Amino acid sequence: MFPVSLRVPVRLGALLAVPLAGWGGTAQAQDRDHVVLGAGVAVTPVRQGADDYRLLPIPTIDIKEGWFFANLRNGIGIEPIDTGAVTIGVSAVFLQGYRKRDVPAGIDRLSDGVGARVFANIRTHGFVATLGTTKGVSGGTEGVIADASLSYPVALSSRFTLTPTIGASWADGKHNNRYFGVTAAESLASGLPRFTAGSGFKDVSGALTASYRLTDRISLSATGSVTSLLGEVKDSPLVERKTQPMGLLAFTYRM
Repeated sequence: MFPVSLRVPVRLGALLAVPLAGWGGTAQAQDRDHVVLGAGVAVTPVRQGADDYRLLPIPTIDIKEGWFFANLRNGIGIEPIDTGAVTIGVSAVFLQGYRKRDVPAGIDRLSDGVGARVFANIRTHGFVATLGTTKGVSGGTEGVIADASLSYPVALSSRFTLTPTIGASWADGKHNNRYFGVTAAESLASGLPRFTAGSGFKDVSGALTASYRLTDRISLSATGSVTSLLGEVKDSPLVERKTQPMGLLAFTYRM
């Protein structure tokens, strides 16, 4: 998710992390240190609110060695607190902007950036919850995004697992205004009305992942996800589609 790590859009983080759960909780409970590597392909909007899509090759990575970790949900960092039931960590993540070709003529591009993230993973009664806050330290918005998700892996057999996930995110005015806003200059250049947005809930999402272990080490996963914009940002003139589906197909190999 980042220049110093995995260059994966942060909005795909929840979707991409789910397939790795297909290995099940037992193996990782017995051996918390692990390395899971793989590759996948995602069909994703070119930006939030866009009508156009693109096909992205995606590295699927989940590494845990002592305090150090690298994965597609929380980035690269350390987890100094890990009791099995509760994990708390800090990390660096990649924050995706958008290209000039992906916005109407007259709208400026939004540069990619790096964010500092603090998060907690909680596992209880079969549920897996993630709470996190990311502060942009470079790039186009440098705002704050808070996110929450809840998953419940269901093992239908020793090899096949279904994992439904729901999630939501909140963003401050700086992020929302810079990502979805239209300045006076951009309004004149594009013909779009001027638009500003304050802080508030930004989106809500739902996903379903099917994971199948082909062997003890190789897994195939497919994920479908739908995200809907909320609040003021959904009324931005840059928003062409308020509800956007995404998809991911991935192979992973547990070292």
